Amino acid sequence: MNTITHCPICAGTEFKQFLNAVDYTVSRETFSIVSCAKCGFHFTNTIPSIDKIGDYYKSESYVSHSSTNKGLINKLYQRVRKHTLKQKLALVSRLANGRSILDIGAGTGHFLNVCQQAGWNALGLEPDADARAFAKKEFGVELKSTDELHDLAPNSKDVITMWHVLEHVYELRKDVEQIVNILKEDGVLVVAVPNRNSFDAKRYREFWAAYDLPIHLYHFVPNDIKTLFGQFQMEVTEILPMKFDAYYVSMLSEKYKGGNIIKAFFNGWRSNLKAKTGSYSSQIYILKKKRN
Repeated sequence: MNTITHCPICAGTEFKQFLNAVDYTVSRETFSIVSCAKCGFHFTNTIPSIDKIGDYYKSESYVSHSSTNKGLINKLYQRVRKHTLKQKLALVSRLANGRSILDIGAGTGHFLNVCQQAGWNALGLEPDADARAFAKKEFGVELKSTDELHDLAPNSKDVITMWHVLEHVYELRKDVEQIVNILKEDGVLVVAVPNRNSFDAKRYREFWAAYDLPIHLYHFVPNDIKTLFGQFQMEVTEILPMKFDAYYVSMLSEKYKGGNIIKAFFNGWRSNLKAKTGSYSSQIYILKKKRN
């Protein structure tokens, strides 16, 4: 295990205990989330070492890296994904000034597949070899290892997308710096992450599925995104909700605490009803380079 000694955003060294939560998907181990006393950023501490963290992804229930239809939650996830893929493609098409796109953490290649079908020059990076193999077999999509991120040419991509990926990035500042470097001056970065300030996060606390310890290393709120990327001369120009996530996360959260699906749908509905910009269960941040 690795103990984090400096806040990933402000480099502060004093932390407060926030909560403990169980890894419900793989190990059943308990992990801690702490908050930085200086800037308030919340992150998992301690974390598995970089050569061991892959073991905590090895669950069939980690559906972003599979296409299983086993169980009601997974069936609903697969059905909703078809709809959200169209929404994601429409979003990047609206934002882009060109047709070159990099998807970091491409999973099983579903999003890259729809991009390529729409005529985009699409490249995907994915750390998991099984997911890359699935993308090749299912879609003919050639994904590269995320190890190649730092080999990509600067100022080369019109759009970079990270769909629920930033919270997993082990070398946060190093990788963010390179991502900004790869993006063209008029390019767009699209980052989707869970939101610790949402109603469902506060409702479920240690059972909130989007904490997803220990593979979620960071637990963002909007100001964290603005502060982190602001340090690399990027600014948030738009924040968009991911409303389906409130239902999906609530279903998993109810499962973890021994509740039922009716409560899950009700809490997902309440979360969206109470949310305003900045407080949805998951949110998409549109970022661009600051103009000098």
